[in-house]
Amino acid sequence: MALSDDLIKGLTRKFEISTTTQFRYRSNAVVVQSDKEGHAIRVFIGKVSEDGTIKGDRYSRTLLKDKEGNIIKDHWERKGRAS
Repeated sequence: MALSDDLIKGLTRKFEISTTTQFRYRSNAVVVQSDKEGHAIRVFIGKVSEDGTIKGDRYSRTLLKDKEGNIIKDHWERKGRAS
C-alpha cells in the first residue's frame, strides 16, 4: 500500500513533540510517531487488532535540512509489514 497524496499532505503538519498520535484515515487506523521538532517520522497504517496493535504497513520518513533549517529532502519509504 502506497501513501496517498492527501495522507502525505496531512502528515506534513506539525504534531506534538516526541509523541505518538492515532487517528482514522478512510477505513484504516494510522499511528504517527513524531520527532523532537514535531515532524512525523514513522507511520503505521492498517487494522487495529483486539490487543491494540496495528496490522498493516510501516513507513519511515527521511528529512534532510540545510544549515538554516530549510528542508532539502522529504521522502516517505515503506519499511515492511507492521504487526
